[in-house]
Amino acid sequence: MDLQFDPECHRRRSIRLQGYDYRLNGAYYITIVTQDRACLFGEMVDNDMRLNDAGRMVLTVQEELHEYYPGIESDTFVVMPNHIHGIIVLVGAGPRACPGSGQPPSFGQPRGVAPTMSLADVVHRFKTLTTRRYIDGVKTWEWLPFRGKVWQRNYYEHIIRDERALNRIRQYIVDNPVRWTEDMENPAAINANRSRRDCP
Repeated sequence: MDLQFDPECHRRRSIRLQGYDYRLNGAYYITIVTQDRACLFGEMVDNDMRLNDAGRMVLTVQEELHEYYPGIESDTFVVMPNHIHGIIVLVGAGPRACPGSGQPPSFGQPRGVAPTMSLADVVHRFKTLTTRRYIDGVKTWEWLPFRGKVWQRNYYEHIIRDERALNRIRQYIVDNPVRWTEDMENPAAINANRSRRDCP
Protein backbone atom coordinates (compact mmCIF):
# COMPACT_ATOMS: atom_id res chain seq x y z
CA MET A 1 0.00 0.00 0.00
CA ASP A 2 1.48 3.32 -1.12
CA LEU A 3 0.87 5.90 1.61
CA GLN A 4 1.55 9.58 1.00
CA PHE A 5 3.09 11.87 3.60
CA ASP A 6 0.53 13.26 6.05
CA PRO A 7 1.85 15.98 8.40
CA GLU A 8 -0.80 15.13 10.99
CA CYS A 9 0.29 11.49 11.08
CA HIS A 10 4.01 12.03 10.59
CA ARG A 11 5.08 14.84 12.87
CA ARG A 12 7.84 16.99 11.40
CA ARG A 13 11.08 16.16 13.15
CA SER A 14 13.92 18.61 13.45
CA ILE A 15 16.74 17.99 10.99
CA ARG A 16 19.15 20.29 12.80
CA LEU A 17 22.64 18.86 12.55
CA GLN A 18 24.03 17.76 15.86
CA GLY A 19 27.10 19.79 16.69
CA TYR A 20 26.59 22.29 13.86
CA ASP A 21 27.13 25.94 14.82
CA TYR A 22 24.11 27.83 13.47
CA ARG A 23 25.95 31.13 14.06
CA LEU A 24 28.26 30.43 11.12
CA ASN A 25 28.17 32.76 8.15
CA GLY A 26 26.02 31.27 5.41
CA ALA A 27 22.56 30.94 3.93
CA TYR A 28 19.71 29.08 5.61
CA TYR A 29 16.27 28.16 4.28
CA ILE A 30 13.50 28.46 6.88
CA THR A 31 9.79 27.71 7.14
CA ILE A 32 7.70 29.08 10.02
CA VAL A 33 4.05 28.04 10.41
CA THR A 34 1.21 29.66 12.36
CA GLN A 35 -0.30 28.00 15.41
CA ASP A 36 -3.00 25.51 14.33
CA ARG A 37 -2.11 26.38 10.71
CA ALA A 38 -4.53 29.30 11.05
CA CYS A 39 -4.75 31.35 7.83
CA LEU A 40 -4.03 34.78 9.32
CA PHE A 41 -2.13 36.53 6.53
CA GLY A 42 -4.49 36.57 3.55
CA GLU A 43 -5.87 34.18 0.98
CA MET A 44 -5.03 32.53 -2.30
CA VAL A 45 -6.97 33.81 -5.34
CA ASP A 46 -6.25 32.13 -8.69
CA ASN A 47 -2.78 30.99 -7.57
CA ASP A 48 -1.97 34.49 -6.37
CA MET A 49 -1.30 35.28 -2.71
CA ARG A 50 -3.45 38.25 -1.64
CA LEU A 51 -1.93 39.60 1.55
CA ASN A 52 -4.18 41.21 4.12
CA ASP A 53 -2.90 43.88 6.53
CA ALA A 54 -1.40 41.20 8.80
CA GLY A 55 0.39 39.59 5.86
CA ARG A 56 1.79 42.94 4.78
CA MET A 57 3.00 43.48 8.34
CA VAL A 58 4.87 40.15 8.30
CA LEU A 59 6.50 41.07 4.99
CA THR A 60 7.50 44.48 6.37
CA VAL A 61 9.13 42.92 9.45
CA GLN A 62 11.12 40.57 7.21
CA GLU A 63 12.27 43.47 5.04
CA GLU A 64 13.32 45.50 8.10
CA LEU A 65 15.16 42.73 10.01
CA HIS A 66 18.61 43.81 8.78
CA GLU A 67 17.91 47.34 10.08
CA TYR A 68 17.25 46.03 13.59
CA TYR A 69 19.98 43.43 13.61
CA PRO A 70 23.24 44.02 11.69
CA GLY A 71 24.75 40.83 10.35
CA ILE A 72 21.50 39.56 8.86
CA GLU A 73 20.37 39.68 5.24
CA SER A 74 17.18 38.35 3.69
CA ASP A 75 17.09 36.74 0.29
CA THR A 76 13.97 35.30 -1.38
CA PHE A 77 10.91 35.35 0.89
CA VAL A 78 7.19 34.60 0.59
CA VAL A 79 4.25 35.05 2.94
CA MET A 80 1.56 32.39 2.53
CA PRO A 81 -1.87 32.30 4.25
CA ASN A 82 -0.49 30.45 7.27
CA HIS A 83 3.28 30.20 6.92
CA ILE A 84 6.38 31.84 5.54
CA HIS A 85 9.28 30.52 3.53
CA GLY A 86 12.51 32.46 3.32
CA ILE A 87 16.25 32.47 3.00
CA ILE A 88 18.16 34.10 5.83
CA VAL A 89 21.83 34.95 5.28
CA LEU A 90 24.09 35.40 8.30
CA VAL A 91 26.90 37.69 7.18
CA GLY A 92 28.66 38.51 10.44
CA ALA A 93 29.97 41.89 11.42
CA GLY A 94 31.64 42.67 8.09
CA PRO A 95 30.27 44.24 4.91
CA ARG A 96 26.95 43.09 3.52
CA ALA A 97 27.23 39.73 1.84
CA CYS A 98 24.80 40.33 -0.97
CA PRO A 99 25.59 43.60 -2.78
CA GLY A 100 23.60 43.61 -5.99
CA SER A 101 23.64 39.93 -6.88
CA GLY A 102 22.18 38.62 -3.63
CA GLN A 103 24.75 35.81 -3.48
CA PRO A 104 25.90 34.90 0.02
CA PRO A 105 29.65 34.69 0.59
CA SER A 106 29.64 31.12 1.87
CA PHE A 107 27.30 28.21 2.32
CA GLY A 108 27.44 26.76 5.79
CA GLN A 109 31.17 27.29 6.35
CA PRO A 110 32.58 30.30 8.21
CA ARG A 111 34.47 33.10 6.52
CA GLY A 112 35.48 36.02 8.66
CA VAL A 113 33.87 36.88 11.96
CA ALA A 114 30.84 34.81 12.93
CA PRO A 115 27.76 36.89 13.72
CA THR A 116 26.71 37.24 17.33
CA MET A 117 23.18 36.05 16.51
CA SER A 118 22.42 32.44 15.67
CA LEU A 119 19.72 31.36 13.24
CA ALA A 120 17.53 30.51 16.24
CA ASP A 121 18.00 34.07 17.52
CA VAL A 122 16.89 35.48 14.17
CA VAL A 123 13.77 33.30 14.07
CA HIS A 124 12.94 34.12 17.69
CA ARG A 125 13.18 37.87 17.07
CA PHE A 126 11.17 37.60 13.86
CA LYS A 127 8.43 35.77 15.77
CA THR A 128 8.56 38.28 18.63
CA LEU A 129 8.34 41.36 16.37
CA THR A 130 5.51 39.95 14.27
CA THR A 131 3.60 38.72 17.32
CA ARG A 132 3.73 42.11 19.01
CA ARG A 133 2.51 43.87 15.89
CA TYR A 134 -0.17 41.22 15.32
CA ILE A 135 -1.51 41.68 18.86
CA ASP A 136 -1.70 45.43 18.21
CA GLY A 137 -3.60 44.68 15.00
CA VAL A 138 -6.11 42.48 16.82
CA LYS A 139 -6.71 45.18 19.43
CA THR A 140 -6.75 48.18 17.08
CA TRP A 141 -7.93 46.96 13.68
CA GLU A 142 -9.80 43.78 14.60
CA TRP A 143 -7.43 41.41 12.83
CA LEU A 144 -8.34 37.73 13.11
CA PRO A 145 -7.77 36.48 16.66
CA PHE A 146 -5.38 33.60 17.31
CA ARG A 147 -5.28 30.81 19.88
CA GLY A 148 -2.46 31.14 22.38
CA LYS A 149 0.38 32.06 20.01
CA VAL A 150 0.67 33.40 16.48
CA TRP A 151 3.44 30.94 15.51
CA GLN A 152 4.13 27.30 16.22
CA ARG A 153 6.91 26.76 18.73
CA ASN A 154 9.32 25.11 16.32
CA TYR A 155 10.41 25.88 12.77
CA TYR A 156 12.04 24.08 9.85
CA GLU A 157 15.49 25.01 8.63
CA HIS A 158 17.94 23.73 6.04
CA ILE A 159 21.58 24.71 5.55
CA ILE A 160 22.17 25.88 1.97
CA ARG A 161 25.55 24.48 1.02
CA ASP A 162 26.12 25.67 -2.55
CA GLU A 163 24.84 27.98 -5.29
CA ARG A 164 22.93 25.24 -7.07
CA ALA A 165 20.95 24.51 -3.91
CA LEU A 166 20.44 28.23 -3.33
CA ASN A 167 18.90 28.72 -6.78
CA ARG A 168 16.72 25.61 -6.46
CA ILE A 169 15.35 26.79 -3.11
CA ARG A 170 14.80 30.31 -4.42
CA GLN A 171 12.66 28.85 -7.22
CA TYR A 172 10.75 26.67 -4.75
CA ILE A 173 9.89 29.75 -2.68
CA VAL A 174 8.82 31.78 -5.72
CA ASP A 175 6.63 28.91 -6.96
CA ASN A 176 5.02 28.21 -3.58
CA PRO A 177 1.75 30.08 -4.22
CA VAL A 178 0.90 28.06 -7.35
CA ARG A 179 1.24 24.83 -5.34
CA TRP A 180 -1.09 25.92 -2.53
CA THR A 181 -3.78 23.33 -3.31
CA GLU A 182 -1.25 20.55 -2.58
CA ASP A 183 0.71 22.38 0.12
CA MET A 184 1.26 20.30 3.26
CA GLU A 185 0.46 23.41 5.34
CA ASN A 186 -2.87 24.05 3.55
CA PRO A 187 -5.66 23.01 5.96
CA ALA A 188 -7.99 22.18 3.06
CA ALA A 189 -5.42 19.88 1.46
CA ILE A 190 -4.72 18.21 4.81
CA ASN A 191 -8.42 17.61 5.45
CA ALA A 192 -8.90 16.21 1.94
CA ASN A 193 -6.01 13.79 2.42
CA ARG A 194 -7.24 12.71 5.86
CA SER A 195 -10.74 12.03 4.52
CA ARG A 196 -9.28 9.57 1.97
CA ARG A 197 -7.27 7.52 4.44
CA ASP A 198 -6.53 6.87 8.09
CA CYS A 199 -3.17 7.38 9.69
CA PRO A 200 -1.12 4.17 9.51
